[in-house]
Amino acid sequence: MFSALDDEAASALRDAMQEVRLRRGEALFHEGDAGDRLYVVVDGKLKMGRTSSDGRENLLSVLGPGQMFGELSLFDPGPRSSTVSAVTDATLLALGQEQLMDWLRGRPEVARSLLLQLASRLRHLNEAVADLVFSDVPGRVSKALLDLARRFGKSADDGIHVHHDLTQEELAQLVGASRETVNKALADFVSRGWIRVEQRAVVILDVERLRHRAK
Repeated sequence: MFSALDDEAASALRDAMQEVRLRRGEALFHEGDAGDRLYVVVDGKLKMGRTSSDGRENLLSVLGPGQMFGELSLFDPGPRSSTVSAVTDATLLALGQEQLMDWLRGRPEVARSLLLQLASRLRHLNEAVADLVFSDVPGRVSKALLDLARRFGKSADDGIHVHHDLTQEELAQLVGASRETVNKALADFVSRGWIRVEQRAVVILDVERLRHRAK
């Protein structure tokens, strides 16, 4: 969104946004809450999830610095469709509907950026649905690890260190499988020398093998 603005306009828009700080485990909003703000992650990690009628939780995505969410409520007012909470301590910027609409008037490039964000989110959801239908659990685990590595990974001599900060249960929710099944897939990857599992982190030792398994 900011990339579509010149420096002066981006600075002014930043000044119109409010800073929000969350402690690890703290919820920003819950599914069903009213909302009219979009948020941009400045620092930290958040998780976006939903809860079924029988109490089961599904983790839709993990959000990190630079990512935006909550924009649907600005264009289609209604209850929040998911719960967002902090995986780590996090800092966000919030922009209300009134401020955003003021900026959209006469700035089609900003509206285009928002549409691109929405299109990207829709593409991600379509891929997630297709994975649940066509891909097995090890394939979904491989794809999830690669996605986390792309956004949070840091290269080192021994591989790509991915501090995802997720519990085993949260990682299982992210790929839509039981914790036992996901742990079995991770153990298989370890035995093959593809990854090394650490506390709320993983080191990817063989990216190509993992990519091949994700297909």
